[in-house]
Amino acid sequence: MVDLGVKLAGVALKNPVTVASGTFGFGREYGEFFDLSQLGGISVKGLTLQPRNGNPSPRIAETPFGMLNSVGLQNPGVDAFIARELPWLKGQGTVIIANISGNTPEEYGEMCEKLSAAGVDMIEVNISCPNVKAGGLAYGTKPELAAEVTREAKDHSTVPVMVKLSPNVTDITEIAKAVEGAGADAISLINTIRGMVIDVNSRRPVLKMNTGGLSGPAVLPIAVRMVWEVHSAVKVPILGMGGIASGRDAAQMLLAGATAVAVGAATFADPMAPVRVLEELSALCEGQGLSSVTELTGAIQPW
Repeated sequence: MVDLGVKLAGVALKNPVTVASGTFGFGREYGEFFDLSQLGGISVKGLTLQPRNGNPSPRIAETPFGMLNSVGLQNPGVDAFIARELPWLKGQGTVIIANISGNTPEEYGEMCEKLSAAGVDMIEVNISCPNVKAGGLAYGTKPELAAEVTREAKDHSTVPVMVKLSPNVTDITEIAKAVEGAGADAISLINTIRGMVIDVNSRRPVLKMNTGGLSGPAVLPIAVRMVWEVHSAVKVPILGMGGIASGRDAAQMLLAGATAVAVGAATFADPMAPVRVLEELSALCEGQGLSSVTELTGAIQPW
């Protein structure tokens, strides 16, 4: 039997397969399909300080080998999550990762205080959000802005802080090194890639907000490349995501340098995808004669 246990920033996961924020809600719907305790962890739907209704519809569009979304972080707010969802999640027998988004560093800090006091296992900081103090420039596009919000999160959290990187940058390693230098305990990547779909008959974008984030199998090679680059640039552990739909996909991400992986868009087509990915990954490890799944992490042999 292969030992599937891993440690992500000191947090013990029973296996390396988690689910990505924004694709799994708060777990209740998927709990009707399988026992959530089978997962290594759940990264919950992105939370903001105040409730958000999200963007107007249409906000989802199918694309070849993927999908575009501009949901706009619809969520009930951090206080409602703590009161209504977290008690149930704590009973599911898996690691709970709270994903947060803010418009100012102070908002990130306040949410970190609330969530760490409420007993989540880890906080995932989404830096693809616009900084209102910097004219709407996303935190994740400038090393100094990424470092600023990371420091604020670390200063107000008593649990490990993982920073989720945006791929919409020239050099993702610059951002990775900046957040590591600011104290990040782990890094997750990639977030969605900005894209657009146009209806050729109406000549209007399919999404009401014109553009959205691309996810799904089409982004896997980009995600694997970026995880490999970041693993070569930093020492903190990595949660790899982006287009994972099979055990072989997950193995690629681990070989590139990830400690654990997150399944996202695949769950929309197949609610059982995370469990299937785990089973296939375990079988792949057994087939290669590995004693631990950790033997895959960073084991790529470049030419």
